[in-house]
Amino acid sequence: MNKSILFIFLFIQTMMTAQLTERSLSSEKWQFKNTKEQDWMSAKIPGTVHLDLMDNKVIPDPFKDENEKKVQWIENEDWEYKTIFKVSAKELKNDHVDLIFNGLDTFSEIYLNGKLLKKTDNMFRKWNVPVKEFLKQGDNELKIKFKSAVKEGKELAQKVPFTMPESPRSFMRKAQYQFGWDWGPRLVTAGIWKDIQLESWNFAKIETVKYHQNFSNEVLDFNFEIEINAQEAGNYNLNINQLNKTVLLKKGMNTIRLPYDMSGFKLWQPNGWGDANLHDFKIELLKNKTALDQKNIKVGLRTVELVQEKDAAGKSFYFKVNGKPLYAKGTNWIPADSFSPRITKEKYRKLIKDMKEANMNMVRVWGGGIYEDDEFYKACDENGILVWQDFMFAGSFYPADEAFLNNVREEVKDQVNRLQNHPSIALWCGNNEVDEAIVNWGYQKQFKYSKDDSIQVWKDYKKLFHDVIPNALQENLTQEKNIYWPSSPSIGWGHKESLTEGDSHYWGVWWGEQPFEIYNEKVGRFMSEYGFQGMPSLVAVKSMFSGIPDLNLQNPTIKAHEKHGRGWEIINEYIKRDYQLPSDFVQYNYISQLLQARGMRIAVEAHRRAKPYNMGTLYWQLNDCWPVVSWSSIDYLGNWKALQYQMKRSFEQQVILTDEKDGNLNFYAINDGIKNFTDVNLEIKALNFDGKVLKEAKASSKEKALESILKFDPIEIKNVITESEKNKIFLQLTLKDKEGKIIAVNNHFFAKPKDLQLTKPNIKIKIITPNEIEISTDELAKDVYLIGDIHFSDNFFDLLPHTSKRIKLSKPMKNIEVISLWNTLQN
Repeated sequence: MNKSILFIFLFIQTMMTAQLTERSLSSEKWQFKNTKEQDWMSAKIPGTVHLDLMDNKVIPDPFKDENEKKVQWIENEDWEYKTIFKVSAKELKNDHVDLIFNGLDTFSEIYLNGKLLKKTDNMFRKWNVPVKEFLKQGDNELKIKFKSAVKEGKELAQKVPFTMPESPRSFMRKAQYQFGWDWGPRLVTAGIWKDIQLESWNFAKIETVKYHQNFSNEVLDFNFEIEINAQEAGNYNLNINQLNKTVLLKKGMNTIRLPYDMSGFKLWQPNGWGDANLHDFKIELLKNKTALDQKNIKVGLRTVELVQEKDAAGKSFYFKVNGKPLYAKGTNWIPADSFSPRITKEKYRKLIKDMKEANMNMVRVWGGGIYEDDEFYKACDENGILVWQDFMFAGSFYPADEAFLNNVREEVKDQVNRLQNHPSIALWCGNNEVDEAIVNWGYQKQFKYSKDDSIQVWKDYKKLFHDVIPNALQENLTQEKNIYWPSSPSIGWGHKESLTEGDSHYWGVWWGEQPFEIYNEKVGRFMSEYGFQGMPSLVAVKSMFSGIPDLNLQNPTIKAHEKHGRGWEIINEYIKRDYQLPSDFVQYNYISQLLQARGMRIAVEAHRRAKPYNMGTLYWQLNDCWPVVSWSSIDYLGNWKALQYQMKRSFEQQVILTDEKDGNLNFYAINDGIKNFTDVNLEIKALNFDGKVLKEAKASSKEKALESILKFDPIEIKNVITESEKNKIFLQLTLKDKEGKIIAVNNHFFAKPKDLQLTKPNIKIKIITPNEIEISTDELAKDVYLIGDIHFSDNFFDLLPHTSKRIKLSKPMKNIEVISLWNTLQN
């Protein structure tokens, strides 16, 4: 054949197969074993060794009974995974064939057909390995050996001349919560926790797509930044929706920046301000009209600024979104399972939707977990939930040798390139409580550090969190480059400056065992962590057992699912302060949830009343990683605890709040929405518990407009109620606009729950439809609790005398048991 004709033929053949192709190896038949053993067992990818051992009936479910203790041996073993996958002649004709490992946990050796390709040491990195020269047509064996992370960490720890706290977890780039926390079990995993792909390509491929957006005088300057790996120089075409451009690429890495007219595109708005508008773009790379590669992304147009300005009290700390100050309302997120590969897309979406339904607009991804799956961030994008993203460092000291720092640089690069296009990302934070651990927790004294040791710890900290991470972030980030916060909190809760600047973790309640009312005094500029424990739903408690559950507080299984050393003692002490301590398990479960909700309500209301001094409140924590007694508002099974229902009420865009001080009752109308109200009126009714109106009044204000916060003139409590009536009377507050439309309602009680002289309410439930009920009462029914293995649209609520309330059910339920606070006061 003529050489010219042959060249043309081969070129055409290559162009016909030039499109980049990917296929997952997760669907292949995988096996695993302990390296000490001979027999292989079936495995699932993505997964973990614990899940595979459970599937093969080697170990019991660690979430049940006291089984966590029985599986601790796993972390000290080495494990091996393998599969056989076929490669076709067509695939081998591609210029490039790569294996892409999206997540290997953690210390591994990768072998292909007996050849060692790569050693890995970071759970959070993506490993791209060219493999064409090692592949063969037909069967290929991929084997991955995982070394014990605990043993590897201990070896690394020996290289440091002093003892590091939380060793060995701080020496490895691995999810820190796996080593146990005061809400989670110790389950140190290994395995292929994310997908493996075989990728084939020719000529060039798109490595990353980023975008720049800059608003100046309300004019948007928008550019796409596309990084292309070209193995052949020449002219290529880039198509971005309707935009078509020819670009000249050199061999190697190329960065192309293309402006795009975004006129008429709607802004992305946080929850409560409008729609979270997202716009679809397809970026195609072509050569000679043949598609080589494409990426699909969603763009959310918005601006986010972190405003820190000196003022008379200290320094502000708030987010300005699309040019307007945002009051941040939300929570902290931990991994939704101790075995993260089994967190489904549906679970992510439900939990984020639950946040939206509870009027939240921000979530903090805590630094002791994982950089969450793409589905988490997509759900946040779609629901208008801003993300405070910690890097994965928490509550320890970390080394700063060159190998560790280089590993972190690559980790930051991988994660920032993966996540930065999400409009939900509002802030990148270096770590959780590492600064505080160095300054406040006394490790240096505990481990008898020398002066030089202490200096070295601080140098290492500064190197990692004030140099390496922010520089790597800057190099890879195209969006708001200035939004990096080295450590949360910026100042520990024992220091007065923690309440005048930066973000604050306040743990005087729970850890300090201060009364809930201290929240009224301890208000910072941005409260990014605070909380209190409560039991999970009865259904979640029962799920702790492998057999018939024995619902008894002394049951070893229930005790094992409280990971805080003094948890039960602290809960009981706080119960006795505000409630009667029940002996009945169901009532105890109910009261512990009410207690948790009460504490967080006091905190949130104190924060919101302090607006604009305080501009954010994120309680600890939204979710659980297993069935447990914890600080969560939604338990492991997805059931709303009393706290979640209370946060939905406390986070309403418009609320009317009260506080008692110096014999006065003060009133605050809060508006976090973008609509202002004028000529608002506050109506006050004093009622007894059978519904009789004893007094009526209206509160006045010198201001007419409710834009952000409006304070009404206080009233003297003694003019409303006598001391002897405080446990028999409550106030019903109604905030209305100038047309008489209700803006917000609230009830104010003058006595603690245990002191209220409640009478027995006659609570009736009427079935309206299979999925809706109506509940009514003749007397005040305080803290109504609807019991059932379903989701109620509202629960743990006050039902006023001679009123009714419609409740939607997630599924039909014929016999709904109901109790109220009155039931617990009869002991």
